[in-house]
Amino acid sequence: MKFWNMTEKVIDFIAEVMGRIGWVLLLYCMIFGVSDVFLRYVLNKPSLWISTTVQIAMVLMACVGGIYALNDENFVKLDLFYANFSARKKAICDIITVVFTVMFLTVLIWKGSSAAMLSLKMKQVTPTSIPFPIYPIKIFIPISAVIMLAVVFKKFVNDVITVVTGEKRKASA
Repeated sequence: MKFWNMTEKVIDFIAEVMGRIGWVLLLYCMIFGVSDVFLRYVLNKPSLWISTTVQIAMVLMACVGGIYALNDENFVKLDLFYANFSARKKAICDIITVVFTVMFLTVLIWKGSSAAMLSLKMKQVTPTSIPFPIYPIKIFIPISAVIMLAVVFKKFVNDVITVVTGEKRKASA
């Protein structure tokens, strides 16, 4: 159990770091998104690089934000029935649905890795006036999927413990 607690803490730490990165990316998107609109429509001097970097930041934000939200149990669920379930029934529902999550993440890792390696070989860049490299972002997508898989595994183990014991396991502090 000591090993599992340490594993949980490591996964929680990584998810927290991803959340902090997402926070910085969100600020970047807000500040530069507003700046881009101001430059384009008020000063009539559109930027050549802001919109592209904001798009890149949004892709990265989706990657890190998903990890953080899943670990913090902030995803929206269909609570019509789920909210009234006992901890054991909720865990059983989560165990059933984890199969689909693992299938999706497996394909994302598999196909994402292929796309990332191809992009790296081609040294792929954005087709804009200022060419930004795309391959670092494409490499980060399967990496974030692996981290997401670790969070899913953590939640799965805790759901199994809940099914066996009948009590929801407290998050490691």
